[in-house]
Amino acid sequence: MPGININDSLNFMSKLTFRRCWNGVKVLSSFYLTRWLSKPLQWGLPFSISFEPTTSCNLRCPECPSGMRAFTRPTGMLEKNFFTETIEELHKEMLYLIFYFQGEPYLNPDFLDMVRFASSKKIYTATSTNAHYLNDENARRTVESGLDRLIISIDGTTQDVYEQYRIGGNLEKVLEGTRNIVKWKKELKSKTPYIFFQFLVVKPNEHQIDDVKRLAKEIGVDDVRFKTAQIYDYKNGNPLIPDIDKFSRYKRQADGTYSIKNSLENQCWKLWHACVITWDGLVVPCCFDKDADYKLGDLKSKSLRTIWHDKEYRAFRQKLILGRKNIDICANCSEGTKVWSE
Repeated sequence: MPGININDSLNFMSKLTFRRCWNGVKVLSSFYLTRWLSKPLQWGLPFSISFEPTTSCNLRCPECPSGMRAFTRPTGMLEKNFFTETIEELHKEMLYLIFYFQGEPYLNPDFLDMVRFASSKKIYTATSTNAHYLNDENARRTVESGLDRLIISIDGTTQDVYEQYRIGGNLEKVLEGTRNIVKWKKELKSKTPYIFFQFLVVKPNEHQIDDVKRLAKEIGVDDVRFKTAQIYDYKNGNPLIPDIDKFSRYKRQADGTYSIKNSLENQCWKLWHACVITWDGLVVPCCFDKDADYKLGDLKSKSLRTIWHDKEYRAFRQKLILGRKNIDICANCSEGTKVWSE
């Protein structure tokens, strides 16, 4: 499990209000009642929301729809006015806002303005970036925006290893961008953003786990977290599956094929406390629905308050309770979605 950072934890707790806490109690109690009754109950509103700034990306990562240019849904940029209107509706219950779904957030020219707006509503904000656009100006603006958490993807400590997964990427730009953020945090005497390297462990880079810890310490990054890779074509093996068992979602079976390690229980906490909003306003259940195949509502025609309790959401939660393995976006989801600190 991720380690605890005191400053980050205190910052997160500072966002709590009575209304947000009460909403959290309602959401949590409805989740446990659903498990007990095997009937989907939903009280309160999502307190964690992922907003997609863009589907565009500068890299070509092989297991990513943005990188592979493999979307079947429309692509585009989140509009600032639509974003601010949605936040105005939801901010009193919302606690955690993730500026990421697919794509590279910094490619949206209004991205940092949207972060600043959400921060003004005392919402805890986080984003994930490949750090190629953290030039000196953007680094300063990032710190000034009030962003609370910055996840920097770094999947190798040498260029030859890094580019095997981050195809088209430049490791030196990632390191330079990280140093820019660390520098401006110090110059502006800011405790935010909480910065951590996220290292997606795959076979080509698993030998650099200790190296990335040393690199993070040298630069002044707050933490390093290791994430297992979701691999679409895993059943007959895949050159990205690492040998270190701890960092693989998959296990090899007697016949040589691979299966997901962990069994899927017919429950999912995310369906009760979180949702994802695409750049064009579609509401989908979670980050595994990358092509928005399960459209549970459209914010261009209905409010999230209505969508969250509407028949489509109720039907999806019921389907999950009856058999999670029968939902294709759940089939490659497991405890492997967690990240670890070391």
